Order: sequence, then structure tokens, then C-alpha cells
Amino acid sequence: MKSPDATGNIEMTLQTLLKILDHSSDEIFVLDGEKRILYVNQACERHYGLKPTDVIGKYNVDLFEKGYWKPSIVPEVYKRKKPCYMKQQTYIGAELMTSAIPILNDEGEIELVVTTSTELQTYKMIKANETSDESKTTQEDDETGQIITNSSKINRILTFCEKVAPTDSTILIQGESGTGKGVLAHFIHRISKRKSGPFLTINCAAIPEELLESELFGYSKGAFTGANKTGKPGLIEAADGGTVFLDEIGEMPLTLQAKLLQVIQDKQFIPVGGSEMKKVDIRIIAATNQDLIEMVNDKRFREDLFYRLNVIDVHLPPLRERKEDIIPLTYNFLNKFNKKYHDNKVISEECLNILIHYSWPGNVRQLENLIERLVVISDSIIQVADLPDMITANVEQVTQLALPTSLDKAIDETKRILIRRSYQTYKSSRKVAKDLDISQTKASKLIREYCKDLMDN
Repeated sequence: MKSPDATGNIEMTLQTLLKILDHSSDEIFVLDGEKRILYVNQACERHYGLKPTDVIGKYNVDLFEKGYWKPSIVPEVYKRKKPCYMKQQTYIGAELMTSAIPILNDEGEIELVVTTSTELQTYKMIKANETSDESKTTQEDDETGQIITNSSKINRILTFCEKVAPTDSTILIQGESGTGKGVLAHFIHRISKRKSGPFLTINCAAIPEELLESELFGYSKGAFTGANKTGKPGLIEAADGGTVFLDEIGEMPLTLQAKLLQVIQDKQFIPVGGSEMKKVDIRIIAATNQDLIEMVNDKRFREDLFYRLNVIDVHLPPLRERKEDIIPLTYNFLNKFNKKYHDNKVISEECLNILIHYSWPGNVRQLENLIERLVVISDSIIQVADLPDMITANVEQVTQLALPTSLDKAIDETKRILIRRSYQTYKSSRKVAKDLDISQTKASKLIREYCKDLMDN
């Protein structure tokens, strides 16, 4: 940015203007007369898990039809040619108050549309601080009814599931712990013809073997000591007309596997202690993180049951193989726990960079648990210092991986990371100067350049 000229005007470079827009807390979209997106600032990453480069050049309707937000304000503003206002929900759980302002040409036709969106959570926090009855604020449902993903692998799986969901075929979902097998099972049920019926889950590893049979199949009156006098229906009977999700199916005892096989084949079973056959209309979805074929070879899992379960098989990849999902999932969980704890935490760019390059052995569940922890323990901005040691241990490798290819940009990025990290630790230009072996004058200049957001908070 240049100094004021003789008339007092200030010239601003395009780069400076874009930097200012990217630091806006509000989302800014600019569309042309054909509803094509000409510009969007960095806030779109927080709202949709998409980088501006993923959005610019696309038509608004293409992103809307993919479910990134609902409802759409764009058709209304192009129809009315007047400012419009609307509450929207993004697919990762952000609630937005959006305004769309049309810019007309000399013929009265739309030349551009500028939309700005403010997060309602921010507004709620401001109102809560202004009033004494913030405890009356009700927590809204943060379920968007969608699986959060920007991954082509997961989108292919979802497309496949949409084809098999209307059938009654048994499905086996395989994948590491924490990859979201239960979420996918619920998704399949929700788009199936059984969606109005129950969806019941049982974790075969969480219930003792001696209780699992009665939990699944129920029992007749007097079946065993302490049993309910009138008997009790089991999960399978209770799910009649719906779906049973058997999680950790590899942990099911061999003695129960034959009985489950009968349910799959004949849709009938005998309760514990009973003599009368009961019929049910259910669909079974099973999930495991174990190698069932190896278990079959070791005689720890019935071969006939495996093939009955494996009519439709789905393999969920671990989070480390779909890095593009880390950002949208992070913001989804951030929205979720901000609502839960009536807070409005934001996450720093450095933190996001480290999360992207972390290996996530615990997958999506580990990321969700981490974000909840960070919302609880951090100040207004979640910083690198808030991350557990097990995640920051590879921070140096992350820094190297994240460097730009341009030498000038790489040098600038390295300076930025080092200054911000040092300032977060020491909060003093004198200590930063000593830490980085530079003069205090240079340290002060670099802090003003790279750490303004940290100084303000």
C-alpha cells in the first residue's frame, strides 16, 4: 500500500486488498451475471471445508446441488434484482445469516452479485454477552443429515451405497477403528426403503458373551434366574421393519454365529429359553476392523456366515488416506462443540497445517475427540501450543512438507512460522529476539507483520 498522495488519496495494490478480504470474519462471494463465482475469500474454507481455488470459476448451482449449503439465496436475488436476506446452513454445520446485493448495469440487468455471510454463532455469543439470560439459549441440532467429505474416495463409496441402499442385501463394512463405519451404516439406512423403521445398533465387543444372545434374540419367561417374568424381546425383534447394525461382528462368539446365520437366511429365530419360532423383517449391516478371511482360515469365524454377510462389501479408507477431509471435518467438529459449550473458538492456520499432516491412527474419532478437547481448554484462538505432544512431535517435518515451491515464498513462510511460534511461546519481542538470535528491533517489526491476530487476542 502506497502513502497518501497530495490529494490525500491512498493507492492500494490488488494483493493488499485481497489480503484484507481474506482476513474478514465474514464470508464474501462475488458472482457474475451467469451465476459463476468470480471470487470468494478464505472464510469459505471455514464454512465448507473448500479452498477458494476449489470454488472460483464454478457455477453456484453446481455447489448447491452437491449440498454444501441450504437453502440457496442466489435464485431469489437474480429473480428480484433487489437485496435479499436468508438464514443458511452449511453441510459442515455452520449457521449463516446471508445477504445478497445485486449490482446492475445501465440496462438494469445484473452484472455482479455480492453475498456476505455472518456466522450466527458469533451473533449468539455477542447477544449472550449483552444479556443475562444466555442460559435460556437452546442448543440447536447440529446434525446436517450428511456425511462430511471432500474426498473422491468417500464420494465413490457414497455413490455405491446409494445404489445398494434400496435393496435388502446384507452389507459388510470394513475399516480401521474410528473411520466412521457406524455413520455410514446409518447413512445407508436413512436412504433405504426402511428409513421409517428403527435403526438399532449393538456392539458385539461391548457385551459379555453370556448376555449377548439374550440382547440379540430376547428370551421367554422363566428362561433363566433373574429373567423378566414376562420375557423380553431382543434387538432383532425390536428392529422389525428396520435395520440392525452389528458393530465389531468379528467379536461375536462362534456359538451365536449359527443363530445369526439362520436369521439372515430364513428371517426367523427362537428366543433364549423359548420353543416357538419368531419371524422378523430386518436388514443386517455388519462392521468390523478385523480381517474376517484370516479369522475364517483360523476357524474363529464361520465361513458360511462370512459369505452371507459379505454380499455387499464396503471398505472405508483411514483418514490418513483422505487428507482432503481433515479440514471440513475439523470445522464440522468445531461448529458442533462451539454449540455444545456455547463458545466461539477459532483455529489458527498453523494448527490446521499440523492436523493435515498428522497420521491420525485413531482416524475420525480421534480428530473429533481432539477438537472437543481444544474447544474446552483453549483461549479464543486454538494455537499450536494447545495441541497434545503426540501431535506436535512431528511439527518440524510438517513445516518442511508445507513449504511452498517458490524460494521467496518459502523464505517468507519459514519466517512467518518461526516468528509466530516464538511469539506464542514468549509473548515478548525481547524474548523472541533472544530465541531467534535477531535484534529486538527486527523482532518487533516481524511480530507486527506476522502476529497481529495474536497481539489482538
